[in-house]
Amino acid sequence: MGTDRPHLEDRMLAETICSAVSAAGLGIAALTAYRRRFLAATRIAAYSLVPVALVMTGIVEWISGMVFNPTVWAGFGLLGLAWLLLATTRAVERRRLGASGKPAKAGKGSPAPEAVAPAASAPSLGPGARPEPTGRKNPQAAAPADDFSDIEAILKKHGI
Repeated sequence: MGTDRPHLEDRMLAETICSAVSAAGLGIAALTAYRRRFLAATRIAAYSLVPVALVMTGIVEWISGMVFNPTVWAGFGLLGLAWLLLATTRAVERRRLGASGKPAKAGKGSPAPEAVAPAASAPSLGPGARPEPTGRKNPQAAAPADDFSDIEAILKKHGI
């Protein structure tokens, strides 16, 4: 019976706080209704009834049992430590690995990591690289030098 005593006091404290919050909220709702703001007063009254409802359903007792229990806090501390360790290892791993998945070179003047797709900006292979669809002819494949002549003409026209 001696072990239940601290838990009972914690629960009574939590219930008293919830009851006081509800009473204050209902008082504010009454003042708001007196000012003829009935929708706001109804909303305030609804919110102020929530703490009493939580006490009556037993949720406050369950929460106060967790909040005032040192073992629960130690568990939360261990969860935080585990998360911190995982986040640290991921950050170190990302710094160590370059963009290509190879270990990055250490040093002050190390070059920037390689591009993810270095061949993506390479020029096309030319007219014979892709098979032409049957029945169609690609006019650009026949004269690749004409591509730039159009651009040059436009630039000359504008004086560039």
